[in-house]
Amino acid sequence: MSHNRRKFLSLTALSAGAMTLSSSVFGKSASQQNWDDDLPKSIRDLKPFKGGIEPITVDERKQRIQKAQAIMEREKIDAIFLEGTTSCYYFTGMRWGQSERTFGVVIPAKGSIAYVCPKFEEDRARELLLPVFGDEVRCWEEHESPYAVIFGIVKDRGVKYHKIGMEERVRFFIADGVKKVATGFEVVDATPVTAGCRMIKTKAELALMQRASDVTIEAYQAAFPTIRDGMSQTEFSSNISAAFRKLGFSGGASVQIGKYSALPHGSITPQTIHEGDVVMVDGGTSCEGYASDITRTFVLGKASQRQTDVWNLEKKAQDAAFAAVKIGAPCEQVDAAARAVIENGGFSRQYKLPGLPHRTGHGIGLEGHEWTNFVKGNKTPIAVGMCFSDEPTISIPGEFGIRLEDCLYISEEGPRFFSKQSISIDKPFG
Repeated sequence: MSHNRRKFLSLTALSAGAMTLSSSVFGKSASQQNWDDDLPKSIRDLKPFKGGIEPITVDERKQRIQKAQAIMEREKIDAIFLEGTTSCYYFTGMRWGQSERTFGVVIPAKGSIAYVCPKFEEDRARELLLPVFGDEVRCWEEHESPYAVIFGIVKDRGVKYHKIGMEERVRFFIADGVKKVATGFEVVDATPVTAGCRMIKTKAELALMQRASDVTIEAYQAAFPTIRDGMSQTEFSSNISAAFRKLGFSGGASVQIGKYSALPHGSITPQTIHEGDVVMVDGGTSCEGYASDITRTFVLGKASQRQTDVWNLEKKAQDAAFAAVKIGAPCEQVDAAARAVIENGGFSRQYKLPGLPHRTGHGIGLEGHEWTNFVKGNKTPIAVGMCFSDEPTISIPGEFGIRLEDCLYISEEGPRFFSKQSISIDKPFG
């Protein structure tokens, strides 16, 4: 997923949120009705796809805390600190964000969690805690040290190893501040704890990811028939976003055309779709925060033999990656399998172009890209519950690029795709 797409999704979510508020308070407005009427029929006919979604429960979040505490004991860490980012939401259900003022949660190896909060924000914090869990909020006034508050919680919960873990998104000034007040303690990386939990998805998480994937495919299938010669990438991308909104989700996709599809994360150059062009669509949505990430590449009109041959090689590489996913095998094995197909097909070795310029896949969950990856050097054993993208790319600078991306999860029986793969260059949906 590109930086531009993440920015686009954020803007889409804001506009969708405003639209939802308007509709829920005042009913469907005249402008909303006009917006519906102006949509292509394949999109206008979509119905909301929100039924049956089951959010993550408080009990499951408590189980995550228990698992984190078990890992802390194994890693010999007394406690970890998380700012109000994705990992905080994963463990507690609270969303907060980051500012210049320290807010976060301490998860000790033993005992209950505690929140660290600016004093003037305490009422807001306690309000947000009502639907989640954990009731201890320790506050600091503007002239006081939040780092001392964090350290105080760690000491009060009991010290065994004299190590405090910092989640990877904790900013340096906070970690350094804790290090300076925590005399005799070592500040260490908490990634073995946080990633150790987040990498392994439960059935409830997989169900939410499956819904996000299903919604993405349905949005694509509704938007793709609207493509036409002379259409701008912006209009086509807008149609995809409109399809997501009709389904009841915020979402979107990057659209890259012709030679610009050879840039794995696209170009900011305005583009127009013409007959014979390669069109690459990379996007997704989220369900209760759990992401999808799907890429489809096709040609408007009749594909050339060159386009077809490269597309077929890309599909073969994606299949080879999937076949290499074995429980217990190192993650790097998957990248090697896809890369071998592309290199044996006559393309450059390693990351050189034309060829495969990036890893074969990334972890996915509450974030579109998270631990761990299908990449050379990653010896992490593939385990039940892990989720990855499978997306080798063939990039040919100045000509075109082909990427097929479907995400998978590891079941007890082996890998399973969330979405059906493309069939051929003229049949992007399985």
